[in-house]
Amino acid sequence: MHYLDNAATTPVPEEVIAAMAETLRHHSGNPSSQYPYGQDGKAVAEKGRETIARALGCPKERLFFTSCGTESDVWAIRSAVWHGRHKGKHIVTTAVEHSAVLESCRWLESEGYQVTYLKPDSTGMISARQVLDAVRADTVLVSMMLVNNETGCVFPVAETARLLREAGSTALLHCDAVQGFLKVPCDPVGWGVDLMSLSGHKLGGPKGIGALYISPDLRNFRPLLPGGGQEMGLRSGTEATAQIAGFAKAVELRMENYDEKLRHMADMKALCREKLLTIPGMVTVGGGTAPHILAMSLPGYPSGNIVSDLGSQGICISAGSACHKGKSSHVVSALGLPKRTAAGVIRISFAPETSPEDIQALYEALRSHQAERCGML
Repeated sequence: MHYLDNAATTPVPEEVIAAMAETLRHHSGNPSSQYPYGQDGKAVAEKGRETIARALGCPKERLFFTSCGTESDVWAIRSAVWHGRHKGKHIVTTAVEHSAVLESCRWLESEGYQVTYLKPDSTGMISARQVLDAVRADTVLVSMMLVNNETGCVFPVAETARLLREAGSTALLHCDAVQGFLKVPCDPVGWGVDLMSLSGHKLGGPKGIGALYISPDLRNFRPLLPGGGQEMGLRSGTEATAQIAGFAKAVELRMENYDEKLRHMADMKALCREKLLTIPGMVTVGGGTAPHILAMSLPGYPSGNIVSDLGSQGICISAGSACHKGKSSHVVSALGLPKRTAAGVIRISFAPETSPEDIQALYEALRSHQAERCGML
């Protein structure tokens, strides 16, 4: 198999599986229990929290585990607007956020909030100045992702935080860093971000585990779930110790030879772009600079057909446009691409394990698809 869909999820290394199995076999007591077997489980969770927090550059006491990135996004948004409930009911976000953010904002619109959705330019970028120009006196939240999951554009989160501070805005800044953590610079404390969402399965960890960074400036932050008081009273529910151990091990592995891994992904992306652009008609979509995501289009050849054809050959990529009723994804639609180009958008995403052989297989399969299939009229 040639796996080139790492922005969707990543294969789980054997070391991560082993860390999870070790926890399940020997440290599976309830972390809230007071006897040693339970406290062993608590120690696993706290060690994992420390490992991930160190990589993120934040105090471990400000990192809270969740079940996934979506949960982290929803918690951040719902609790941020509650935090600012006496200041206003306006939210600023981008039109190309993950659905977890966009659907949360639409949910809040039904409750009387006003939401400004910023549109990107033709390359897929949003500027910090755009954000600041949209902020009002009654803005309580700005939510901006770090890396767009379809275009690979790296958004100016640090600059946005700086401009908000300089303008004296009291709006909280949430960053969905699910696609950015350990792939591009990510520094919530140094940047002055209030909330940052993470997910384990985007970097070799298991599914079912995420985290939310909450700034120490946010006192009395609204809990996600009431109950037994786990996660320092902010996210009740028995800790998923095996998933936490797997997430931490994945982070640990990614941190080993970190710069070399980033260079390799960037090299594979450059090689892939260069190779695919030799296919007649192929074009690059957007101006994403993240090292692990490349959006391309074969205009006139529906991406759904491409993905299915290549998938049957063991080559895994994804469609940049949703194959549902012929409509493009919200990200592709926001770019304003010509219809034939939008219909042919594909996303290729890389990992430290990606090889030139994977790219060669993709190239050959796309050439064959173009030669053997009929394009749209």
